[in-house]
Amino acid sequence: MDVKDKVAIVTGASSGIGLATARLLTERGAKVALVARSVDKLEALSRELSGSFVAPADMTVEEEVREMVANVLDHCGRIDVLVNCAGRGYDAPVEHTDVDTLRDIFQLDVVGPLVAMQAVIPIMRRQGSGTIVNVSSGTSLMNLPNMSPYSSLKRALNALSLAAREELKRDNIVVSVVYPYMTATDFEENTIKDSHIQWEEEGDDDLPPPDPPEHMARKILEAIETEAAEVHAHDWMKDLR
Repeated sequence: MDVKDKVAIVTGASSGIGLATARLLTERGAKVALVARSVDKLEALSRELSGSFVAPADMTVEEEVREMVANVLDHCGRIDVLVNCAGRGYDAPVEHTDVDTLRDIFQLDVVGPLVAMQAVIPIMRRQGSGTIVNVSSGTSLMNLPNMSPYSSLKRALNALSLAAREELKRDNIVVSVVYPYMTATDFEENTIKDSHIQWEEEGDDDLPPPDPPEHMARKILEAIETEAAEVHAHDWMKDLR
């Protein structure tokens, strides 16, 4: 899909990958609905991005997600692209994973994107086309100690996305998954970390440096333009499974 003159919803647009994606899509001529909880940040961003507009929503509240989609439709008359970027990390050993915390993060990382998908699918079906991109994580391709809560939620999102891709083919609706590597955003500092974790710093120097969020924005645009099922931040990540 060529994003020029298309209407795109970007969740998590106030920071990180979502912010970079909103900027890139605007540069390419899309009309972007900026979604996050922080109205002040979104309004400031909207003044910067020509043609964009504010569509605030808490992605953990299903009613707000559905209302947001309805408001975007009322505002623009159509919805061509949904990019689900909003999310939060939770790192803990399996033994000490707090079930209530896991439920809370599940609501944001899995249920929120699912509800947004459910809200836009009938709209895209009526239009005869649409694209949905769900931002996952490279951790969902690995079995990393102390990261199973977040990894398992992103694996659930992967499964939902790729199943939906098959289900919606006949409606000309494309669903893609994008897998970021470590990214230079505030995601890590906002990740909930269990007190039982003892992180080992050895070997960190062997890892590639974090990607700038603009790199992942380009990967999201790649998913939209190529309609690929899965897009990885780096080719070497394809061998992680």
